[in-house]
Amino acid sequence: MRHGAIDDTGVADPGMLHVEGSDEIDALQSMQYPDLRQNTATLKTNVGLPHGLELDLDFPYIAIDRSSVTSSSRGFGDTNLGVKWQFREGSATTRSPALAASFYTEFPTGDSRQNLGSGLIDYWLNLIAQVPASDRTRITINLGILFAGNTSTGVVGIETTRGHVYTGGLSILCDVSSRFTLGGEVYGGIADTVGLDRTQLQTMLGAQYVVREGLSLYGGLIAGAYTASPRLGGVIGFAVDFPHLFSAPGRAPQRSVRTPGDPPSRSFPPSAGDFHDL
Repeated sequence: MRHGAIDDTGVADPGMLHVEGSDEIDALQSMQYPDLRQNTATLKTNVGLPHGLELDLDFPYIAIDRSSVTSSSRGFGDTNLGVKWQFREGSATTRSPALAASFYTEFPTGDSRQNLGSGLIDYWLNLIAQVPASDRTRITINLGILFAGNTSTGVVGIETTRGHVYTGGLSILCDVSSRFTLGGEVYGGIADTVGLDRTQLQTMLGAQYVVREGLSLYGGLIAGAYTASPRLGGVIGFAVDFPHLFSAPGRAPQRSVRTPGDPPSRSFPPSAGDFHDL
């Protein structure tokens, strides 16, 4: 459960289905030998509920390439199920922050013997604040705590099995135009137990392009330090909305059109807020 992107405060409109697909390729730290590279393809689905709530379900397909001394691994990883609540909307006029919280449970559906899953049930609470710094720029802050389990997806992430993990991150996004957004982020985590894989720190620079309303493409470059982070990596993906799927005819919800300075409906690159992406 690796955070390839910091989660924002946005949630899907009631009755809307939001779907994201992404593919991330990482070159691993030398301390991970004989593990050399990991490719993680992830499908995420979100359903908007009334009262600012959103349900999330996602799962990865993981391929771990190893040196010739041992066999590689391929298969599905652990499954995330969670809920996010946006309990305060922000204002671009007054610069007041939007606030949200999410809680996720990760189930050990991946094969831990091949390092495709952690073999643990994980419980994660994440607090989110998003502030419009200007008409085109916004700042997002995440603070989280993992009560049980670990943050690993495959062999990337903190792999401790006891104690707590504390996470945090900051992102800055800028709307270059109504369709094109640039941004960067720093994200990290630390466990309160000892071990070489107890610390994670990584950065990402990327871009998002809105092809049309309800469809966007995104990509980013990743660099990390410490054993729990990828050394170098890249991610590409798409996000698409299906606003009529759960709506009665004539009452279809419409996702809010983002204007410069307003909090976006999705994070950049789009993220379901699951901790599969830490």
